[in-house]
Amino acid sequence: MSTDQATKAPSPPIPPRAGTAPVSIEVRDLEKSFRIPTHRIDSFKERAVHPFARAEYRELRALREVSFDVHRGEFFGIVGRNGSGKSTLLKILASIYRADAGTVRVAGQVAPFIELGVGFNPELTARENVVLNGVMMGLSRRESQRRLEAVLDFAELQEFVDLKLKNYSSGMLVRLAFSVVAESYADILLIDEVLAVGDAAFQRKCAEVFSEMRTSSRTIVLVTHDMSAIDSYCDRAMLVHDGELAYIGDPHEVGRRYFRQNFADPPVGSGHRRGIPDLHARLVDARLEDREGRSVTTVQVDEPIRIRVVLEARRDLVNPRFGFECRTPEGVTIFGFRRSLDAEDGGPARLEQGRRATVTGTVENALTPGTYFIRCWVVSDADEDEVAMQFIDIFKFEVVGDRRGKGLVSLPAEVQITTEDGEDE
Repeated sequence: MSTDQATKAPSPPIPPRAGTAPVSIEVRDLEKSFRIPTHRIDSFKERAVHPFARAEYRELRALREVSFDVHRGEFFGIVGRNGSGKSTLLKILASIYRADAGTVRVAGQVAPFIELGVGFNPELTARENVVLNGVMMGLSRRESQRRLEAVLDFAELQEFVDLKLKNYSSGMLVRLAFSVVAESYADILLIDEVLAVGDAAFQRKCAEVFSEMRTSSRTIVLVTHDMSAIDSYCDRAMLVHDGELAYIGDPHEVGRRYFRQNFADPPVGSGHRRGIPDLHARLVDARLEDREGRSVTTVQVDEPIRIRVVLEARRDLVNPRFGFECRTPEGVTIFGFRRSLDAEDGGPARLEQGRRATVTGTVENALTPGTYFIRCWVVSDADEDEVAMQFIDIFKFEVVGDRRGKGLVSLPAEVQITTEDGEDE
C-alpha cells in the first residue's frame, strides 16, 4: 500500500494547543518486522518424524518508515484496521518492543495502559501491586502508599485490597489497572482499547476522566476503533494502514478515511454492495425537543425522546435512507431506527443538491439516567454496485430522574410468583 497522497503535501495545521507546546514524543522513520513460522511443530511426534526439518519463516512488516510528533498536552489518536500496526506502534512507544530501525524520543515519564494486567503480579494483593507499580514508576515507597487510597476509591475496590489479583475478575482487574494510570503522576499516558472490557458504568467514569485529561498538561496517546472517541477527545489523530502512516491531521477527516477503508472492500461472497463513506449531506440543525417543541438538553425518565434533525444534500442523492442510533459515550448502541425518503413519481426517490430533509421522531424512553449520544447515518445509492454512506454525530443529551435498575434500559415486565403445597411421595 502506498502512503496516502495527503501525506505527500504539508501536514494540516496543528491546533494552537499542540503547535505552541514543545514536542513530547518524536518518532522518525520507525520500522518493525516479525518473523512468523509458516509451519509450526507443536508435538514431539512431529519432531521425531521430521528430525532435520528446517523451520521456515515469513516476514511481516508491521511498521514502515513511520514518522510523527506529539506535542505536550495534546490528546492524540491512532486508528486503523486490525493488523494495521497501531498496537505495535504503541508498544514501541512504551518500550515493550524494540524497533528494528528509526528513532523514538520521549520527553517525560510514560504510563502505559496497553494490555490487561501487564505489570501486575497475580500472586500479590492489589495493595502490594499498586505500591510496587508506583515504586517502579519512580515514586518513593511512601508516595506510592499515599496514592493507594485514591486508586482504590476510583476503582471501587476497597473491599478487595488484600485479595490476590489471581482471584480478581477481568472487570476488577481492568478497573484497578486504569485507576493506577489515572492516578499516576506520569506526563504521558499510552492507552489501548482494552477499556472495552469494563462495564458500562466504569466506561462512563473513564470518559469523564478523559474529558478532564483533555484540559490538563498531560500528553495522551489513544489507540481505538471508536470514531466518536476520536471526535470527542482528540486534538489530532493519525490513520495507520498496512504499517504505514496514511494520514495525520484533523480527527474528523481521519474518521472519514477510516470508514472509507472499512467499507471499500467487503468480504468476498458477502452478498452486500460496496459502501463508500462520503460527505454528501450537511447537518443543518439537530436538537432534542420537549412536548412544546422547544430545544432541550435533558429528558425526564418518564418523558419520550423527541428528536428533530435537518439535513441538506450536498449533491443529488438517489434513494436516500436515514438511520439513527442512540449510543453511550463509550460507543455502545442501545437502540436505533431507519427511514427512507418516499418516491413521488413511482421511480427512485431523489433529494436534489441544496434541498433539505427534516426528520422528526418520538421514541419511548426506557433509558436509565445518564449521558447519551444520538448518531445519524445517511445512505444513498451511487450506482448498481455501490452505496455511499456517511456517519454524523448530531447531539448529546442527559436522561434525568429517579429510575433505578441495572443496565442501560429499564423495561416493564409482568412477573407473578405463585406457591403451592408439595405432595408427599
